[in-house]
Amino acid sequence: MFNRAVSRLSRKRPPSEINDGEGHPSSSHQALKGTSKWATSLENLLEDPEGVKRFREFLKKEFSEENVLFWLACEEFKKTQGKKQMQEKAKEIYMTFLSSKASSQVNVEGQSRLSETILETPHPLMFQKLQDQIFNLMKYDSYSRFLKSDIFLNHKKSEEQEENSPEAQTAAKRASRIYNT
Repeated sequence: MFNRAVSRLSRKRPPSEINDGEGHPSSSHQALKGTSKWATSLENLLEDPEGVKRFREFLKKEFSEENVLFWLACEEFKKTQGKKQMQEKAKEIYMTFLSSKASSQVNVEGQSRLSETILETPHPLMFQKLQDQIFNLMKYDSYSRFLKSDIFLNHKKSEEQEENSPEAQTAAKRASRIYNT
């Protein structure tokens, strides 16, 4: 029994899988949204389509949008079914991001590069090591700059203005009266 409890605790779970005792999302994660949630981790940013859009916009200005595009392509690749589709997508990822002639080449360590021959026998995690390298590059380099960027700060300011608008306050007061009576 002890071993089972320890193994449950040692498993890493993404924030989206953390629940309270009744299977509902944990309130600490439920309350955060938008820029507040993005600021907690790169993982949370990449789970939000609007966050990805803003991060891409930032990376484009930094001439490194290919990093997030590669990461997203790898995430999609993992969901691919069928050998033929997997081969096609693997080749597309290789030609777009990894080959020496790639149009949007990502900067990965030389010994981590894949040879074209591996594309013949694809598997869902074949790009994982490279994807992890790019994720860490974004996490420890681009992400911290993004949180200080005008793109992020302006979006955060507009969110705060929406929350403090008279319409939002009126709706909140109405809801408060309904639930407190």
